[in-house]
Amino acid sequence: MNNIKRVLTLIILCGAVSFSYAAPDTDWPKKPIQMILSFPVGGSTDIFARSIAVPLGEALGQAVVIENKPGAGGMIGMTAAAKANPDGYTIHFSALTNQAIAQALFNNPPVDLQKDFASVALVGSVPHILEVNPSVPAKNMTELIAFIKSKKGNFNYASQGNGSLSHLESALFMQRIGATGTHIPYKGSSFALPDLIAGNTLMMFDSLTASLPHIQSGKLRPIAIASNERSPLIPNVPTFEQDGMKKFDVENYFAIYAPKGTSPDVIARLEKEIRKILTNPDFKNKLANQGIQTQFANSEKLTEITIAEHTKWSKAVKAANIKID
Repeated sequence: MNNIKRVLTLIILCGAVSFSYAAPDTDWPKKPIQMILSFPVGGSTDIFARSIAVPLGEALGQAVVIENKPGAGGMIGMTAAAKANPDGYTIHFSALTNQAIAQALFNNPPVDLQKDFASVALVGSVPHILEVNPSVPAKNMTELIAFIKSKKGNFNYASQGNGSLSHLESALFMQRIGATGTHIPYKGSSFALPDLIAGNTLMMFDSLTASLPHIQSGKLRPIAIASNERSPLIPNVPTFEQDGMKKFDVENYFAIYAPKGTSPDVIARLEKEIRKILTNPDFKNKLANQGIQTQFANSEKLTEITIAEHTKWSKAVKAANIKID
């Protein structure tokens, strides 16, 4: 009799477990979805996220609402997203490469893309450019390096913030040319660009997307693009290698994640709709005209890319011995 009871108990328990996995919320989403960003309005992360949020909301039948939480190399926004309820109503639009770098630069970061999030989809990349105020008497890499060295450290250079890709690129560039200057970190491109345009800072590494309007208007002068090929939007601007500095190209990834514990059914639905959006030719062309290179990878592949980015930038930071200012 005891054996029969044990068997019946196991059957009941197995049935309960099966029921819990067999009954996903088929009505999701029932309300708007919050998409948290780690950078301010007007930068490449914001522009890219808003471009995806509108068609994604239309596909899901609920608005996808952007919330910008800039600062601390992206850690503020990432922390807010990681601590959100994993109920499918919060997702994180990540500047993946930036956040992998911040993870390596900060001591004891509060959250980790690898441990605190579930991968949804890779969405693309945006190249960075080295640009200067037009008052700088340099039109190519050789002239810029000579001008920087003539300043003997007496100049400011901007970045998108401590722990950002923009920060690391600047530090690596200074190391490569054997120069020093004063690093001025901002809370993103939209805060840094006005000072660069005004001449308060000499140079900056920034996303092509955020800086393109200012380049086209003549308010900023691009020196080189940190990519393995030129951009058709600024075809006269060489890559770093073409301008004499080898191995200075960066794949600046962007991706979407959900808080750890989010239902696999929700992640699968998001991945499916994002794939449709990114493979739409009109959408791809629209973003290409803004300097954004769309590139889809599913949740499994994104997990591999996330691990690879963290490994790559952890090694780069250690090798360069770069510290947060």
